[in-house]
Amino acid sequence: MLGPNSRALVAACLALATNGLAGKGNPKLTCASCHSHEAQTQTRTPMGSSIELPGHQDVLRTHPKLTFTQNGYSYVVEYRDDGGRYTVSDRTDSLTLPIRYAVGVANQTFVLQHQDRFYESLVSYYPGVAGLNITMGSQRIHPRNLVEAMGRELSNDEVTACFGCHSSGAVEQGQLHLDSLRPGLDCEHCHAGATAHLEALQQGRSGVTPPRLAQMTSEEMSNFCGNCHRTWDTVVRSRIWGMLNVRFQPYRLANSACFVGDDRRIACTGCHNPHQELVRDGASYDAACLACHGAATGEVKHWKPCPVGKSNCTSCHMPKVELPGSLSVFTDHNIRILHPGDPYPD
Repeated sequence: MLGPNSRALVAACLALATNGLAGKGNPKLTCASCHSHEAQTQTRTPMGSSIELPGHQDVLRTHPKLTFTQNGYSYVVEYRDDGGRYTVSDRTDSLTLPIRYAVGVANQTFVLQHQDRFYESLVSYYPGVAGLNITMGSQRIHPRNLVEAMGRELSNDEVTACFGCHSSGAVEQGQLHLDSLRPGLDCEHCHAGATAHLEALQQGRSGVTPPRLAQMTSEEMSNFCGNCHRTWDTVVRSRIWGMLNVRFQPYRLANSACFVGDDRRIACTGCHNPHQELVRDGASYDAACLACHGAATGEVKHWKPCPVGKSNCTSCHMPKVELPGSLSVFTDHNIRILHPGDPYPD
């Protein structure tokens, strides 16, 4: 049964459809027709711009020629009007491929195609050095030829996961359809049923309203977001140990002493609005921390307040971790009390 807010929203959407917004000669009804604020801000988030296609590769456009040398191989990444070019060479030969898919927002790795196979480029762009360096996770690779120096061959499952998490419309029922790829994650990617809902509204019907993700428990949301950010179960089954798993926020969060599976305050959306750009000011998260560690109110369970301070909580309890041999720094979502000399907790 729909609650009063949901009924009001459905009524508003039906009014838009009935008044001819989606009628002949008028703009097509879209999610933005009713959810304008979310639609405007979501495209600027990392999820909304997580892959760049030729002609829209802004990182490469602003860095038209990048060079790097490692393990006896030289790399040149150049931007042209029709997209980027990725060249690797040794002392006698070279291999040049078009960059059809530039994946990532800050750090950017290139997905390349060679002889009908997909490869993850061995070098990536890092804004910290405004240049190229070895792709995270590939530091131990010692290439023996140009193809291995060009990149790491991806398995079919890796390719499907890559495009399924960084784009929309490219994966349907586990099958890859790059001809229908749309850059970034659109509404339908997370809100299953959004397209059917819109089609119903255009016909003057309410249809089935997509489930409200905000109603998920913290564990349900952790598993939902973990489809791309890795779930606790995935990390454990894959035995991804050591600092490398700091990248997988749902796993790290679930290891926190304060994580309770049915408490929405510790859910991903308790701190992050997925429709807005990531907030990097640590103090802005204090309210979320104090919602659990503040003064007890009513029957809501509260955890012990911090005896040291009540501001900039994340600066102490969610340390920044730089992956060894990498230029990438991640916020550790394993919320805990740290002591000098504590080892990294798996």
